[in-house]
Amino acid sequence: MTIKAYGATAADKPLESMNIERREPGARDVQIDIAFCGVCHSDLHTVRSEWGGTVYPCIPGHEIVGHVSAVGGDVTAFKVGDVVGVGCMVDSCQHCDSCAEGLEQFCENGFTGTYNAATPDAPGYTLGGYSQRIVVDDRFVLKIRHSAEQLAAVAPLLCAGITTYSPLRHWKAGPGKKVGIVGIGGLGHMGVKLAHAMGAHVVAFTTSESKREDARALGADEVINSRNTEEMGAHANSFDFILNTVAASHSLDAFATLLKRDGTMTLVGVPEHPHPSPDVSALIFKRRSIAGSLIGGIAETQEMLDFCAEHGVVADIEMIRMDEIDKAYDRMQRSDVKYRFVIDNATLAA
Repeated sequence: MTIKAYGATAADKPLESMNIERREPGARDVQIDIAFCGVCHSDLHTVRSEWGGTVYPCIPGHEIVGHVSAVGGDVTAFKVGDVVGVGCMVDSCQHCDSCAEGLEQFCENGFTGTYNAATPDAPGYTLGGYSQRIVVDDRFVLKIRHSAEQLAAVAPLLCAGITTYSPLRHWKAGPGKKVGIVGIGGLGHMGVKLAHAMGAHVVAFTTSESKREDARALGADEVINSRNTEEMGAHANSFDFILNTVAASHSLDAFATLLKRDGTMTLVGVPEHPHPSPDVSALIFKRRSIAGSLIGGIAETQEMLDFCAEHGVVADIEMIRMDEIDKAYDRMQRSDVKYRFVIDNATLAA
């Protein structure tokens, strides 16, 4: 089927309207009419080929919310009219140890990304959510239980939400735990909201004095300016867990020394240039850890969506028209958004 989409034909050209083809639903497929698509930094990096390997035309978008418009004959979990989501993955090998444990994001044969990933379907690689419709294997479709007026703000949960929820859950953020969130951006603002909803004592770290009150409004119990050595020093050896969402290269030592014995700092941002090598003595003498985390599996993503629906958690968003995407990319690079852009996909038809 031919549908409208918005994508890039080259790294140095603006995105533009185009027609693309979607497969007809197979036996295990769910066809989704897309209502909203969140805008992730990964979209910008891929469109502009900053990570290399981009295939054009590129249709980004992996924070998808919409309504089921058709299902294959073997699909039992979804029906026409259901409100559903699609995140960063649309397939995985389904037979490695990670897939068997519901950790498809760590598929040992490589998961299939929602865009710019090899696929048997024409044109030979996946095309994402900056489009009117998508067809996805039912195992990678998620149920959304938020109210209708919240659906646009649910879209970023499919990437930013699960990217922060998964490490918070894995390292057991909750009542009685002191949890730090480094960076108050698209990821960090979700980390603060989720850690607060989990019942942890939440401390937000920012380099922007102007974000102090914003962080408190998001749910932080305390806010630290990480450039203030006195504020930082007052919290030495006190954190159970720190979630570091900053993608820019920076020294990790100042945060590592804030961890208790056996505390962990988990990184979810990939810097353009590697972080300076940490001072290992700060790790060795307190048995501290620096770890990493990548989105979440399908089961955990569904758990996150259900948790967010139960606790009324959504992203703070700014809605844009599809033809405003290049301006949104430029603003995103300047951190000029609180805190995620979401596309109204109905504007594709305009």
